[in-house]
Amino acid sequence: MNSLNDILDKKADDLFPGPEPTSYDGFNITPRTDEDEVKNEDGDETEEKKEIINLTKEEDNEDFAEKKLPQKKELDTTSMKAMLHKIKDQLDTMLRMIDGEVIKQAEKINPDIENLSTGEKIVEGVFNGEKMIGSDGKEYSVPPNYASKSKLVEGDMMKLTITASGSFVYKQISQIERKRVTGELISDPTTGGWSALADGHTYKILTASVTFFKGKAGDEVVILIPTEGTSEWGAVENIISK
Repeated sequence: MNSLNDILDKKADDLFPGPEPTSYDGFNITPRTDEDEVKNEDGDETEEKKEIINLTKEEDNEDFAEKKLPQKKELDTTSMKAMLHKIKDQLDTMLRMIDGEVIKQAEKINPDIENLSTGEKIVEGVFNGEKMIGSDGKEYSVPPNYASKSKLVEGDMMKLTITASGSFVYKQISQIERKRVTGELISDPTTGGWSALADGHTYKILTASVTFFKGKAGDEVVILIPTEGTSEWGAVENIISK
């Protein structure tokens, strides 16, 4: 017969059941509780945050690496040609010094003007379509035949050597980037000047060029103009008679 204590214990077990251990091959396994599930979810969330942080760092490193990569620069051929011409001029000066000439810089601040002991003067400037504007701010007349034959375009760099006897010797030292356009040759009977109508714009052209090609009003004319910006003058490359 069961004692009073056994009966009370049985009733307590029925009223307050506890987690029953599960036996598996001699091991006691306690079922997971809700608290354990919450801890596990917090742990997984922490791991996910670590993965996100690591990925962000990798992306930042990639962006940083891309920014550090050297960018390819386009060559400035115009500046390079100008530098080469300047080096050539310096070599010419050294040769003259070896030959016994003494070179001295002008007392002016402008470094593009040289005075030689022989009485020569060298000035660099830019062609404006008809004349050369020197670095000293003065205008120097360029022979039309030379400008026409050399196909000088507005913006080309030039060097002028003024000899002791007063002769002007011009030399083109660098070319501005240019493009070719086709238009109609127009004559101004009032001034006797010539121009070319191309792409809705009128460009002045040298009379010497028209004379050389024996052009007449209405002929088709091919001119050279600067690629960038606007220009007032065009250099005649060819005239096609109609």
